[in-house]
Amino acid sequence: MKDILVVGRLKEGKFEKFMGFMQSDAGMAERKKVADVTKTLGAVSPDKKAVMFKIVVHNEDAMHAFVDGSNPVSKPVWDEVMESFELYELKKVR
Repeated sequence: MKDILVVGRLKEGKFEKFMGFMQSDAGMAERKKVADVTKTLGAVSPDKKAVMFKIVVHNEDAMHAFVDGSNPVSKPVWDEVMESFELYELKKVR
């Protein structure tokens, strides 16, 4: 298991569509293939143009496919809502 920080920039007005997918049955099923969803921490910017998630990943290949749009379930949504994303590997310093 690895802690990863995902920072995503959303297209204008697409926050609700993004969150609708992430909370849908299909979105949850794909997220469970990637990470322990019970340990996910999320945040959204006040203007709803950026989201940030700390996730505990158990399948890095599936995570990359999920966030880069190559996953066939997430790709249609990502094409519509995602402007860009960045991934950071986290490590505890104390």
